[in-house]
Amino acid sequence: MRFLVTGGAGFIGSNFIRYILQLYPNYKVINLDCLTYAGNLKNLKDVEKNKNYKFIKGDIRNITLLKKLIKKIDILVNFAAQTHVDRSIKNSKEFIKTNIEGTWALLEVARLTKNLKLFVQISTDEVYGSIQEGSFIETDPLNPSSPYAASKAAADLLCNAYFVTYKVPTIIIRSTNNFGPHQFPEKIIPLFITNILENKKLPLYGDGLNTRNWIYVLDNVRAIDFLIHKGQAGEIYNVSSDEELTNLFITEMILKKFNLDSSWIKYVKDRAGHDRRYSIDSTKLRSLGWKPIYDFEKSLEATIYWYKKNIDLWKRLKRKKF
Repeated sequence: MRFLVTGGAGFIGSNFIRYILQLYPNYKVINLDCLTYAGNLKNLKDVEKNKNYKFIKGDIRNITLLKKLIKKIDILVNFAAQTHVDRSIKNSKEFIKTNIEGTWALLEVARLTKNLKLFVQISTDEVYGSIQEGSFIETDPLNPSSPYAASKAAADLLCNAYFVTYKVPTIIIRSTNNFGPHQFPEKIIPLFITNILENKKLPLYGDGLNTRNWIYVLDNVRAIDFLIHKGQAGEIYNVSSDEELTNLFITEMILKKFNLDSSWIKYVKDRAGHDRRYSIDSTKLRSLGWKPIYDFEKSLEATIYWYKKNIDLWKRLKRKKF
């Protein structure tokens, strides 16, 4: 099996590439990444000499490049995206370029090839918007609140349109909040871990009671791999665990792991359009035989350990503005 993984130098993409190369010794992976602020080849330093791995620096909007690459692959997995909500609120232009125009370019090239077996679009639970009670299923309407979420929803709709109109074999995977090693330190868990290691306060939005479902990144890449082999083209699949926690609870748990108290919390003004609660139902995926296997607290401990052991790596990243 030959893969083209876009955005593979980022957090989830790099974990996915490492997982695939370890699990399937005969699979080949091309990693296409333009190395924006969140893309870091050091995330894949341990596989860079693997004979089945190749890195190419390039933009997913470069159709000429894509046409050359797609001739050599069976599966395209699109992780390439601008993902940070705060950045999208300040300036949404790059989100439109990467998340919408980039996905369109990939789909357009996929439309013109006959050998592609599957186009996997990595999406997010944020396309559904906030929900007070219950959980969203795959057929619920999209109601994004931020420019980031809107750009991902637009990409999902393009994927569905290309499946219906051109028969491009797309699968859309909407996962909940990921955490784990190699995450860029702008998201709440790595930001708060690294702030503690730098002796800084933890800036918590609003009252801290915004609720999210959390999944360890390795459970998510397991689900992606599972759906590549077991999923059906034209379908959408939610990926979630059973760990629904408030941001305040997460913050207090991180502090507890460092033997610190709540005096380290600095409550800050809530961000614009901050969704109160995300919750997605992954019954459709689980009915196929997948289930999460990683415990949240143990995975958090492993994540803290990784950031403690890789200070030089994330400190260089935090010097970049975000």
